Amino acid sequence: MISIKKRTFIALLLGLFALAAQGKTHKTLFVIIDGIPADCIERLQPPTLMDIARTGRYHRAYCGGDVGTYSETPTISAIGYTNILTGTWMNKHNVRGNGNIKANYHYPTIFRTAKDQQRPVTTAIYSSWIDNRTILLGEGREETRNLKIDFVRDGYDKDEAAYPHQKEDLHIRDIDGRVCQEAAQCISDNAPDLNWIYLWYTDDAFHNHGAGAFSDEAVMNVDRQLAPVWKAIQQREKANDEEWLVIITTDHGRDAWSKGHGRQSEHERTIWMITNQRKLNREFFRPTLSHVDIYPTICQWMDFQLPQDIAFELDGISFIGNTDIYGLQAYGYDQTARLSWKHDGSKSTTATIYLSTTNEFATGGKDKWMKVAEVPARQGSADIDLSPYGEGKFYKFVVKTPSTTLTRWLVK
Repeated sequence: MISIKKRTFIALLLGLFALAAQGKTHKTLFVIIDGIPADCIERLQPPTLMDIARTGRYHRAYCGGDVGTYSETPTISAIGYTNILTGTWMNKHNVRGNGNIKANYHYPTIFRTAKDQQRPVTTAIYSSWIDNRTILLGEGREETRNLKIDFVRDGYDKDEAAYPHQKEDLHIRDIDGRVCQEAAQCISDNAPDLNWIYLWYTDDAFHNHGAGAFSDEAVMNVDRQLAPVWKAIQQREKANDEEWLVIITTDHGRDAWSKGHGRQSEHERTIWMITNQRKLNREFFRPTLSHVDIYPTICQWMDFQLPQDIAFELDGISFIGNTDIYGLQAYGYDQTARLSWKHDGSKSTTATIYLSTTNEFATGGKDKWMKVAEVPARQGSADIDLSPYGEGKFYKFVVKTPSTTLTRWLVK
């Protein structure tokens, strides 16, 4: 009798703990630290970043799209930020460099998606480069439906009175410190739901000096600057009914001497990702982990609802929650599209395949998606006869299971 009562009590206690965990408010911070190669992080083991990684996980990832295909994307800063912000590669978001930017706002950023939710979602940006807000996010523009960020801490790069130019661009290092201070304070006081920190100076250090002691110190310095932000989040979780997703990454790797970037060498394409979460699915540990996985991961964590037309454009998948297929490829053979993917989920899962022969979404229109097949997901492939759809040169495919949506183009 005592044993039964004890088991009942434990079950009730566990149930209460589960209910309490479910009731926590989910919030997100993602951080982009510019231009730090993965091997540098792994060698230096910066204390703040490694403390977050020990709480959760660290893993290498990639940027630059799929080499030699429609999605190949230069390993350049603003392009990398936009890969993350939109969950798409350059062929969709159209940010092609750091200047003369003509973003395609029809691919909504995670901030636009946050504001499109039925419930109110507060947003914040803390940035050493004002163009992240005014151009990449497109705040206040008609094309973004006058997106408004609730908490803004940026513009310091334009304030030459407070931050006059210094040798070695050290004023940018100082601006990064200000950004982190402002972020820590805003998170402590206001705890916005969706937060983005961008830190710049490490990219300047590597451009000026390449790999070496100077750049090592720049990395260790930005790690020290981030420490109050991490502390603020830990304190919020202890003192409030909140659970935070923290994701920290970089926008690109570097060339062989770690001075330049922009091309498709392995060192330039290799990035890294850190999160404070431990309940991760297999995507976080796959070779397919990339920039474009961050957007759907935030959507999963924050329970953001996505319309089908947006979900069918994302190039990545969440590394939180269930996933069962990945690595979609598409090749043509006469009038047949041969699709293949990898499967590591339930043997009973069905994969539904959709096809569109238009790309109206890119100009603000709607694509007609046709369901063309259903196959067991474990089959890992399907041949789609294209002859009923005319002699087209462009096909968009989606392979969807109950937990995962994969997208791929086939272009003649």
